[in-house]
Amino acid sequence: MKAVQIAKPYSASIVEINKPEFKGNNAVIRVHAAGICGSDIGALRGANNLVSYPRVIGHELAGEIVYLPEDEKLNPKNFKVGDRVVVDPYLYCGECYPCSIGRTNCCEDLKVLGVHVDGGMCEYFAHPAHMLVAIPEKITSWTFASMAEPLCIGLHGVHRGAVKEGETLVIFGAGTIGLMAALVAKTYGATPILIDVVDARLQKAKELGIDYTINSMKEDLVETVKKYNNGNLAHCVIEASGANACIKSSFELVRNAGRIVFTGWPKNETSIATDIITKKELDVRGGRTAAREFEEALELIAEEKLPMADILTKTITLDEAPASLLDIEKNPSDYLKVVVELS
Repeated sequence: MKAVQIAKPYSASIVEINKPEFKGNNAVIRVHAAGICGSDIGALRGANNLVSYPRVIGHELAGEIVYLPEDEKLNPKNFKVGDRVVVDPYLYCGECYPCSIGRTNCCEDLKVLGVHVDGGMCEYFAHPAHMLVAIPEKITSWTFASMAEPLCIGLHGVHRGAVKEGETLVIFGAGTIGLMAALVAKTYGATPILIDVVDARLQKAKELGIDYTINSMKEDLVETVKKYNNGNLAHCVIEASGANACIKSSFELVRNAGRIVFTGWPKNETSIATDIITKKELDVRGGRTAAREFEEALELIAEEKLPMADILTKTITLDEAPASLLDIEKNPSDYLKVVVELS
């Protein structure tokens, strides 16, 4: 079968690999849609030291079950052949401390599809049945279903920040994850303020219903946040860019007794004035991938709470994926979300 593989940095191609066998302990799905993620672009750049090569990419997957293991214990959700599902791509051990308390995204031996192990940007993919999530009947688009995974990341950031109705949330980074977090915050009744340095991204956010945006290269962050929030700083800040300057600014934009969530991955160590954490008595939290958010993400899509069609930049074929990866890497501001359609 065909698969999208990165052989080494800046070398992506369509390769022929063996189909997964329709036997054993894993379910097999026929992949109908696979989103291109920032981590795939990181793998293309060689910027993620967790990626080894060659690597089949892809972890934003939606498809149809074509095989299930015979042992019913391996199919605890009672799936049937033909069921439509998305893939939870974060393989966890189930035995370490984080797993024992339900925080499987923090597993001490976490393996992410397309990063640590081969992903599913291919025609068929084998995956544990208990890590498949049913697609609601109201979602008829394979493409929209595959977009549940990046929505989960935004959801997880909002959950980690304990964002509530009536609060103001500042988000650094108007890429897919930051935008998803902002849109989720609106459905929760919170007011998001989205910060970026690319005007095109901020304009897109406004078109999608985010009323307050700030270009950090052109505006004073503290004063503008206060202007949008009745003279106050934010209840919560989510840092989704990974930029060291934004990490530092997070402490300036959060109000006393507020929360900060770091979901971005900085390339370099960031020095932090910890006295501000003490002075403001802040809750500072990490936000890694997602855990138990898929059902909520799919429900938001099913109930049309988010403008999924407007978030989608375009769809492409599997054969077009290698060239598209290179163009996204070269012109990131031209893209928000690209999904490979396999049927």
